[in-house]
Amino acid sequence: MQCVRCRGGFRVGLILLAGWCAAGSSPAAAPSPTLSPEVRVPVLGDSITYAGQYVEYFEAFLRLRYPRWHGELLNLGLPSETVSGLSEEGHAAGQFPRPHLQERLERVLSQTKPTLVIACYGMNDGIYLPLEESRFAAFRSGIQRLREQVTAAGARILHLTPPTFDPQNGRSGTPPAENYNTVLDRYSDWLLEQRQRGWDVVDVHGPMNRFLAKQRAVRPDYRLADDGVHPNEIGHWLLAAPLLVRFGAPQEVAGWGSAGPLLAGHPQG
Repeated sequence: MQCVRCRGGFRVGLILLAGWCAAGSSPAAAPSPTLSPEVRVPVLGDSITYAGQYVEYFEAFLRLRYPRWHGELLNLGLPSETVSGLSEEGHAAGQFPRPHLQERLERVLSQTKPTLVIACYGMNDGIYLPLEESRFAAFRSGIQRLREQVTAAGARILHLTPPTFDPQNGRSGTPPAENYNTVLDRYSDWLLEQRQRGWDVVDVHGPMNRFLAKQRAVRPDYRLADDGVHPNEIGHWLLAAPLLVRFGAPQEVAGWGSAGPLLAGHPQG
């Protein structure tokens, strides 16, 4: 298994996940019904995806749960990117606006030739301001256009709802606004509503919200992201867990607040 951007102790989590998957599957395990044996799966997103931890957990699971799957999981996250095309004034000290997915999407699809695309957007699309209809419309339009282009390329798309914004963070001043997570609540709700139209949507926002609320009830100073935006390792596990369940992991995984149970089940790694 090739791991991109593995970091420090995070490697331990991957080793433990490997042991758990190997113990729970046989060498003859068939590929997931949503993955053909040979395929490239681009994972699109912003700096949260680019950081790579949740993608690494996902890849470790796929390689070991489906040993006959010989495809590639491509982390194509791009820091600061949006699906909406919006950017705040003064981004990058005024040198350039936030990158827009549309500028590169055609190249990504033509070069990777995927049958499945995974996309996680929203964090940067509200531009860290209160909910406003024109910005929300730009997000919806960007998601729709992404779907249309992926479908036209002969691929399917799986959406992740936006990660949680943690308003209790180490940032000084504004933006982001303290209520910014309510914007992501609405963006996530809209994506989940599209399931009624047959969209494949995995909810990561709801589980992250619930985990954060539970932790704050006993530890008021608890943080899931020091800057409010970029999740820590536990946050990345919370991003990965619903995705693992979507691809065949036991439902109990979605209830784990960290990779700790993996250690309990495999003390020797």
